[in-house]
Amino acid sequence: MLIPKDYSKASFILESATLVMHKALSYEMHITLQALENCLQEQLRLRAQVYLLETRVKQQQVKISQLLHEQEVQLLDKGEENSVIDLGGKRQYADCSEIFNDGYKQSGFYKIKPLQSPAEFSVYCDMSDGGGWTVIQRRSDGSENFNRDWSDYENGFGNFVQKNGEYWLGNRNLHLLTRQGDYTLKISLADFEKNSRYAQYKNFKVGDEKNSYDLHIGEYSGTAGDSLTGNFHPEVQWWASHQRMKFSTWDRDNDNYEGNCAKEDQSGWWFNRCHSANLNGLYHKGPYTAKTDNGIVWHTWHGWWYSLKSVVMKIRPNDFIPNIV
Repeated sequence: MLIPKDYSKASFILESATLVMHKALSYEMHITLQALENCLQEQLRLRAQVYLLETRVKQQQVKISQLLHEQEVQLLDKGEENSVIDLGGKRQYADCSEIFNDGYKQSGFYKIKPLQSPAEFSVYCDMSDGGGWTVIQRRSDGSENFNRDWSDYENGFGNFVQKNGEYWLGNRNLHLLTRQGDYTLKISLADFEKNSRYAQYKNFKVGDEKNSYDLHIGEYSGTAGDSLTGNFHPEVQWWASHQRMKFSTWDRDNDNYEGNCAKEDQSGWWFNRCHSANLNGLYHKGPYTAKTDNGIVWHTWHGWWYSLKSVVMKIRPNDFIPNIV
């Protein structure tokens, strides 16, 4: 049987079209598979990069942790007297007087937690001089910078691991401590000629943050003179008294002076206009000259132009009775 020429031509065109279509589909599938393969390879590459970055971050975290641990060990590895004394979690103590009366007579750093405090903090307990003193400030050699901002004075700063390390316990902690009851403040002073004096105040209290940690002090006694209330001369009391003064720093000016006492005297303190006492001043060695009286000053002992060698400010309850058992 003969096949019509038109039918044969149509069949050839159909077969050709089918072949072209298969080739097109095959090429499109190839392109799709190639794109999919490239996408999978890119995903694998990105995952490898993420893994590498995560590994590096973990390595850096481990290194940072090791450095912090080494620094902590270096600070604490200064002899037994420089370590925080571990009381074994026996109980929480509100101040050093409670630690002393619980039988711990060794001076050193302990952990305390005042009644309203959210956390424990380290403090030096002076178990001499009758015992039970919580040290809130120390100056000894000028090793610490006391020209700090509001935040530093609020939170505390300094060397909390060495027996004679300089530090400020922090205004927030001072408030938490002194709101617990009536405290006595004792200030021990020494000059560069090996002389020593002290000033003591009943009912020492530091206000809260809302009141800018204002200072409240009661009856004075001692041998250094009353520089905190300005009672040494009635004509200067209006500008020299620190009673009820708010705390000031170079970035938070709360004094009564037209300028900024904290900035001029380069310290944080309960300034008035400006001071008759400034125990956070610059560490000059004895007599000094400067634009302002910015040394460690206790006016009623050495005047404004003599900077003291050492200072210790410490507190304990007014009604403290030592347990000698």
